[in-house]
Amino acid sequence: MRLLVSTLVFCLSAVVPSEGYPGAVGPPVQPCLAPQQWEGRSVEYDHKTGRNTRAIISYDGQNQRIRVLEEKRGHVPCKKFFEYIYLFKNAVLFQIEQVTRQCSKIPLTEAWDPYDIPENSTYEDQYFIGGPGDMIEVQEWSDRKPARKTEAWVGVYTVKDCYPVQETYTRNSSVTTSTRFFDIQLGISDPEVFTPPTTCQSARLEKMTNGC
Repeated sequence: MRLLVSTLVFCLSAVVPSEGYPGAVGPPVQPCLAPQQWEGRSVEYDHKTGRNTRAIISYDGQNQRIRVLEEKRGHVPCKKFFEYIYLFKNAVLFQIEQVTRQCSKIPLTEAWDPYDIPENSTYEDQYFIGGPGDMIEVQEWSDRKPARKTEAWVGVYTVKDCYPVQETYTRNSSVTTSTRFFDIQLGISDPEVFTPPTTCQSARLEKMTNGC
């Protein structure tokens, strides 16, 4: 699950050879360790529907829980905005409508999938995002293996602090979702965001739609 690149377009000021970079001499590059708790914002593009979803994210890898608060950008007729609380240790997802606070309680069937670089990932590239003076250095990793021509996951993480920048998922050779991350701050400012509201005590069992 990744709230978690039809084409990922970065303005690249330079490509920097480093240890592990194809053609370089030295030990292979090892995945960095991503932070376990952070808050930030994201934009997820669904390639099937063509829709972007902007959200505020609270990520707690230590306790395997994620809170996603959809951001409202202008008035969209018949559009509902939701808050999602993913509690993977309890295998449950709470969906809360932001205006009415109506709540749905839905079983989580997928396994916990942290925002990090798995140890068995394949190193793809290292480069700078932006133009001269920006100097944001990132590494690109994937789950590509020699026996498989295409990857199902591509992740871009900063070199300095291992913050997520972008993650892309592919299924049956078609990109499903591309998610960009930004404005990340370490830690959880309010742990109560992972506590469902009282309306969830009488939650419905089916997922709510985002239309009228």
